[in-house]
Amino acid sequence: MTAPNPNWYLRARLKTRQLLLLIAIDDAGNILRAAETLCMTQPAASKQLKELEDMLGIALFERHPRGMLPTIYGESMIRHARMALSSLARAHEDIVALKAGLAGQVDVGSIMTPALGLLPRAITRIKQQVPQLRIGVQVESSNELLERLQRGTLDFLLARLTGFHDCAELLYEELAPEPVVVVARAGHPLAVRRGLGLQDLVHAPWITPPPGSILRQRFDQLFRNAGLEPPGDVVDTSEIVLITSMLQMSDALNVMSADVARRLRELGLLAILPLEVDCRMDPFGIIRRRDSMLSPGAELLLEAIRREASAPPPAVPTATQPLQPAPAPMPAAYNLHDIALA
Repeated sequence: MTAPNPNWYLRARLKTRQLLLLIAIDDAGNILRAAETLCMTQPAASKQLKELEDMLGIALFERHPRGMLPTIYGESMIRHARMALSSLARAHEDIVALKAGLAGQVDVGSIMTPALGLLPRAITRIKQQVPQLRIGVQVESSNELLERLQRGTLDFLLARLTGFHDCAELLYEELAPEPVVVVARAGHPLAVRRGLGLQDLVHAPWITPPPGSILRQRFDQLFRNAGLEPPGDVVDTSEIVLITSMLQMSDALNVMSADVARRLRELGLLAILPLEVDCRMDPFGIIRRRDSMLSPGAELLLEAIRREASAPPPAVPTATQPLQPAPAPMPAAYNLHDIALA
């Protein structure tokens, strides 16, 4: 097999216009509409596409009566075109910010757990050092964030790796395990019960992770390992706003990340039950594209995240630890969505 030429695009005289054309065809599904989007004629667009296909020696699109669909080669080329153009756009943003005396832009993706504790602490730390650094945060599931990272719209993630993505293109740095705890509304009778065990929770109403999720599988197995059937009175959801609201309105229980639970307890929204749970979620970490180079601002934020992650976590209450009094409830008008995504 011939070794790939890392500078093939120089020999091919690859044009930014061709990358824009690939993306426009993929978005429009039609070369005429793609040409119109780029203010080109259709013959000029067809010529540029043919030149690129001839140089690569492959077809990037299949022509169909109703439009054009990318081939497997086209899908790869389009994905890298989006990443390259996104990187160029971000380079321009950094230059404009530096010329204006600012420190550039950092865009981070995060799952819920670090978004409620680790990431806000790191951002607060770094903003004290570099107040001009502009930081954008997107909170989503790991799968969605990995898609955005590979499209080049995020600098790095605080998330979990999944089996749905090519890890060869990614760098992963594990940060922290994620133990879980059982939570209920503040003032729940079980929050002050001594000697609490799983057998006391089987017949309680539960708000549980969706079936098929890793945490739901481990939750069910937790009861089976104790010789108990998993609870049957359940509502399945992972939406933190709905979970928090339902907990406050009922005697339902929920199992969630200890970090998330601690943050919500600090806000007076729930209590952590005095029960040790032999269950945890997969660890999360820093995920980056292997082929990307981070800006100085992104490197500063990463270092702040590492420092915060290495600090000892607060202790999780157990059946042998004294319970702390619950904080005063938050005002009813407090926006739960702001709390969840803060």
